[in-house]
Amino acid sequence: MQTKLPEVDSTSRCHWYNRLWASFIFFTRLPFWRLHEPPKESYESVVEYWPLTGWLTGGLMAATVWVGSMYLPYMIAVLLAIVVRLLVTGALHEDGLADFLDGFGGGGSDRERILTIMKDSHIGTYGVIGLIIYELLLAATLLYMPPSIAALGILAATPYARMVTAQLIMMMPYARREEEAKAKTVYRKMSWGAGVSLTVQGLLPIIAFLWYTGLPWEMVIFIPCVVMYFLYLLIWHKLRGYTGDCCGAVCLLVELTTLLVICAQSLH
Repeated sequence: MQTKLPEVDSTSRCHWYNRLWASFIFFTRLPFWRLHEPPKESYESVVEYWPLTGWLTGGLMAATVWVGSMYLPYMIAVLLAIVVRLLVTGALHEDGLADFLDGFGGGGSDRERILTIMKDSHIGTYGVIGLIIYELLLAATLLYMPPSIAALGILAATPYARMVTAQLIMMMPYARREEEAKAKTVYRKMSWGAGVSLTVQGLLPIIAFLWYTGLPWEMVIFIPCVVMYFLYLLIWHKLRGYTGDCCGAVCLLVELTTLLVICAQSLH
């Protein structure tokens, strides 16, 4: 994942407010930076509020599906919702997925080659094909659900996927040196308090969704975690650490898995 951090006074105090604001600046392309510029140190903790940013991006996407389906053919509403997310997030996670697929697809078992490919700004064959397949699967999954379930499913899956993916930074170290990071910052491991906050941000929407819809919760909660774990094993085997691209890729794949499980459950 790649984004440019604003130049701000590093002597500013890094309160929770600054960390929260930094998360919305980092994970979206909405002009939050015009209202407040947090210190650079705040960006080391943006993952702590990653699911909360998903409430915003997922909410805008869900609203597009719900409202769009009232006035437009459902397929167009779904495609517009995907476009809205790409615009709001700046395709941040999609960029990570493309780099991840290029690196792991073309780098073989050579750790340094994988990292070099992932850092290259050019997209390769694996990235192009992977993004096409991903977007087609996402669109098809939403189309097979009623608009109300699709919208609520997005609201639930988006924060949940970010909460699950955030565990990567607790499970392994950063794969590169800090000065080699694309965003020139390395995520800081979370405290117990931040971990509890992260869990609440990620679980609250999906628990509310499962309670409201009455869908079986075991599969919806469990299967995405299994997918994350196998991706973790792959990343650990290849890199012995995570990168921002790995986080972006795992986030999208876990989110897609969650929606696929919701779709499968809603069809029965």
